[in-house]
Amino acid sequence: MKSTSGFSRRRFVQAGALTAASFAVSSAKTIAAEPRVASGKPAPIKLGLASYTFRNFTRAQMIAFMKQLNVTELNAKDVKDHLPVDPAGEAAALTDYAANGIKLHAAGAIYFRKDEDDDVRAQFEYAKRAGISVIVAGDPTPETLPRIEKFVREYDIRIAIHNHGPEDKVWPSPLDVLKAVKGMDPRMGCCIDIGHCVRAGTDVVEAIHAAGPRLFNMHTKDLTNFTDKDSQVAVGDGKLPFREIFEALIAIRYPGFVDLEYEVHGDDPMPGVIASFSYMRGVLTGMGYMPRSA
Repeated sequence: MKSTSGFSRRRFVQAGALTAASFAVSSAKTIAAEPRVASGKPAPIKLGLASYTFRNFTRAQMIAFMKQLNVTELNAKDVKDHLPVDPAGEAAALTDYAANGIKLHAAGAIYFRKDEDDDVRAQFEYAKRAGISVIVAGDPTPETLPRIEKFVREYDIRIAIHNHGPEDKVWPSPLDVLKAVKGMDPRMGCCIDIGHCVRAGTDVVEAIHAAGPRLFNMHTKDLTNFTDKDSQVAVGDGKLPFREIFEALIAIRYPGFVDLEYEVHGDDPMPGVIASFSYMRGVLTGMGYMPRSA
C-alpha cells in the first residue's frame, strides 16, 4: 500500500538521529493539520500509543517522545516505570501523565496468572486506580473467563483479549476470542493485534466486522510478510491495508483507540514511530478527515 499523504516517508525511515526525528515530526504535523479535501472533518479514528513501543525507555523519556509525536492517548503497560502495579508507583505515574496532558484509555497487556479471585481482583483494582475502562488481557485461559466476567460486572471495566498469532495455541486469532466470549457479558471482547491477526491467517477487515461491538482496542503494526513475525516495519512500509482497516472501523462505529505497537528497533524506535503516525495521519487525510491526534 502506497502512502496517500503526498509526502515522502523514506526520509522518516532513514532518520536515525533524534534531532532529525524531531524535524520530521514538525513537518508531519504541518502536513496533517490541513485536510486535503474541502470536506475535511474530524476523523472518527482515534490514534494512540501502546507504551510497550518504548519499553526500553523511562516514563519521562516516553512523555518527551509523545510530545514530539503530538500524541496524548496512551495504552499503558507495567514496563519500566510506565504504569507500576504498586499503588504508590502507579499514583506517581498518573500524576506525571496528568501534568503533561496524557490520558490513559487502556492498560496492558495484563496477564491473569491464576484462576483465583484475589489475583483477578488485583488486576481490576490496578485499572480502577488509573481510571482505565479497558484491560487488554494477554493470556487468560478459557477456564478463567467466567471468573473474569464476574469482575467485569462488578467493576464495569471491559476485557479485551489480545490475540498473539500462530504461536498462541489458545488465542491465535480474534475469531478464537469471539467464539469464547459469545454469550458472555457484552463487556467481554477483544483487542485485535492486526499483525498477529494476519499471521494467524485471518483477514483483518473481516475480523473487525465479526467483532463489531466486542472490539475494545486495537494494536497496529505492519509486516512485509504475513507468515514472518520478524518482518515488521514502519506502518505503510508493509502489506497491511490501512485504508480498508480504517473504513471497517468506521463502518462498525468503533469507539476505541488504534494504538501503535511498534516492536522493532527497541533501542531507537522514533524513526519508525514517526513514520507510522505520519502514514496513518496521511491515510486519514486522504480519506477526507482531520486526524484527531494532529
